[in-house]
This record gives sequence, C-alpha cells and structure tokens, in this order.
Amino acid sequence: MTKKFQPFSNDSASLSVGGFTIENGTDKVVLYGSLDVTRDKSGLKQARALKAAVDAIVRALDQDKALLDDSGPTEEPQQVKNPFA
Repeated sequence: MTKKFQPFSNDSASLSVGGFTIENGTDKVVLYGSLDVTRDKSGLKQARALKAAVDAIVRALDQDKALLDDSGPTEEPQQVKNPFA
C-alpha cells in the first residue's frame, strides 16, 4: 500500500488490491471483489497489502471504546410481491 489506510475515517476513500476493493466509510468498511494471490513476489505483495488493510480495520475496532454489540440492519426491509403466488 502506498498510503496508509485509515478505516472508518471518511466516506470517500477506497483501496484496491488486484480485483479486490475495500471501500471506507465512517460506519462500515465494505470489502468485495476477487483476488488471486499467486505464489510469487507479486502475490506476496498483494497478500501483505490485504493483510495490512484488514489489520488496520481490526485495530480500529479494538480501539473503539464505544463499540456497539450490533449496529443493526443498514437498510429497512422492504416487502415485495411474491412472484410464485
């Protein structure tokens, strides 16, 4: 990683490791995509970048003294018409 990833610090930053994306947010960090970690120096570099980002997320959560037990659903459930009825 060229710049230090600071989880939960803003709602606009994102980090890409190969085809894997980590999107920052003040209330959550979203991880998605696909990453092939190959058995070579490039794979090692990508694995270290991913580990550094996840370690930073864990550190931020560990240091949060006001951490909730569960933040609940992020969206209200919506009722949809049953397509089989």
